[in-house]
Amino acid sequence: MFIIEDELKKLPTTPGVYMHKDSLGEVIYVGKAINLRNRVRSYFRKTSQADPKVRAMVPNIAEFEYISCATEMEALLLECNLIKKYMPRYNILLKDDKSYPYIEVTTSERFPRVISTRRMERDGNRYFGPYSDAGAVRRILGMVDETYQLKKCRQQEFRKGVRPCLNYFIGKCPGICVGEADEEKYQRDIEEITDLLSGKDSHIIARLKEEMEQASDELRYEDAAKYRDYIKSIKSIGETQRATMVRDRDADVLIPIITDRTGVIAQYKVRDGKMTGREITYMRSGYTGANEASEMLSSFITLYYPELSVLPRELILPRHIGDEQLLEDFLDSVNAGNAEAKSDVMHKTHIVVPERGEKRAILKMAHDDAIKLAGTLDEKAEREEERKDALKKEIASLIEYASSISGSAPLLIADDDDREYRIEAYDISNFNGLDTVGGMVVYEGRKPIRSDYRKFKVRTAEGDDYGSLREVIYRRLKRARKGDPGFSTYPDIMFIDGGLGQVHAVKAVVDAFRIAIPVVGLAKDDAHRTRAIVFDDGHEIDLKGNRLLFSYCGNIQEEVHRFAITYMSGVKGKKMIKSALEDIPGIGPKRRVALLSKFGSIKAIKEASYDELMEVEGMNAAAAESILEYFAE
Repeated sequence: MFIIEDELKKLPTTPGVYMHKDSLGEVIYVGKAINLRNRVRSYFRKTSQADPKVRAMVPNIAEFEYISCATEMEALLLECNLIKKYMPRYNILLKDDKSYPYIEVTTSERFPRVISTRRMERDGNRYFGPYSDAGAVRRILGMVDETYQLKKCRQQEFRKGVRPCLNYFIGKCPGICVGEADEEKYQRDIEEITDLLSGKDSHIIARLKEEMEQASDELRYEDAAKYRDYIKSIKSIGETQRATMVRDRDADVLIPIITDRTGVIAQYKVRDGKMTGREITYMRSGYTGANEASEMLSSFITLYYPELSVLPRELILPRHIGDEQLLEDFLDSVNAGNAEAKSDVMHKTHIVVPERGEKRAILKMAHDDAIKLAGTLDEKAEREEERKDALKKEIASLIEYASSISGSAPLLIADDDDREYRIEAYDISNFNGLDTVGGMVVYEGRKPIRSDYRKFKVRTAEGDDYGSLREVIYRRLKRARKGDPGFSTYPDIMFIDGGLGQVHAVKAVVDAFRIAIPVVGLAKDDAHRTRAIVFDDGHEIDLKGNRLLFSYCGNIQEEVHRFAITYMSGVKGKKMIKSALEDIPGIGPKRRVALLSKFGSIKAIKEASYDELMEVEGMNAAAAESILEYFAE
């Protein structure tokens, strides 16, 4: 059991990122701290001065987890990545990386530029960042501008006799446009700048210190302060490189952790060059001997990575393992199969044990965190098992009561059975009574089984929620009765979005098929949050007093609602596109398909020229002119 008061005492005083979780273990808030113990403890102090958001969140915190970092800047960048990964409901969510700048070296150009940008793209250039300190970025670029003669303009080709810009005349550009630039010296300068941005900055800092001291001795205090600020900015950017690798790279850092009771692999994921979080995989016991950690790493690689559709390009390990070449060949075969399935170009996955540089820095960060994590693993595994058992008992109780109402015997799972209860949840969605659709999502315990999700376009009961539910459930059970493998597995219980009326509508169809599947409703309050579980006899379970079921049922209800809404929006969008093209004289079904296949959207068709329209298969002059006239009106 996770006792918050006890766990607060175990928190380190180092910088890091903390994650508050609800009773299901779902992340509800991500924050950063320069002192983890002080920051996390502050949430649980009774004070009337607390922010309203904090007062609303704290009662929902069942446990917390943390990842330690070396500096506050590392923590800030990791916090940003984790918020984007988990999208916690109590965070102000970031939509993209526009809040943090990068430094871009345009290495795809013959004479690269060094510029600030807010977006990282796969364009062959080198990106450094993102950086939390935009001021440091500006100061570094100012230092680069003052120290090196670099190209400032975007122009790649220059006509003869071009007049140089002002940067050339004031000594800020080497005169590329007039052919005066020394390309070898220019490339040496670019290499020195990339070394600086990569963290290889000791010689540059030493030179700046000398210049600062000389300026101070000569009473040039403004110049001395400028060099001081340059040094501070370089160190600030150097700290960032520990949390963000400079190249556009995907890698997994794998750290084996062995305790008295268990062994795990801590997997730190680096995506697009940024640390995005940590995942823990418990390995089965049975590893013995001095090479236990190596055996765990080998087993994890062979068991985990074949299940992925895209493998990282590097696996960063803290130690060499005996069969590295064999494992790389195995990963190559996985990559080859993935590439063939997607008609894509195969990439290789390399196993790396770094000795120095940026990979070694990010490995050290992961290793330091794993040392702190090791002391909590056994307790965490025990809590996870307790949560799983508690949820299984709650679902069993729902099934037992719902079955007793209908007089059928519930098919309950034994306590020592590893199988989780299978739940199907349904929701109906429409747009002003039209384009009615049904969504079905499936959960086994806490895990969504997305391959078993199903969509239904309502055919006979548009605008009628009860009728739509009856149609959806009828079609689902009929497909199962006919032996359709996509519907062959029956649920242990059905969750219906709605109250007693919706439950009665579904129960009538289930009873008609003479199948003993319990049906309950998920009713919402005025704020559209899951309020209660509703049974066929009108009995309700108020979820405010049951945090475990409140979180579980709320997550399922949100997921099925999202799934149904997304499907309805797609149906509505296709219908609007079809209607717009149907109104154009001379444009039949074949030409509609050909137009959409070539242009992809109504907007692109509307903006197309006569010549572009004539390139469409089956198009003639009269039909192209008809399209132009229709959209010109």
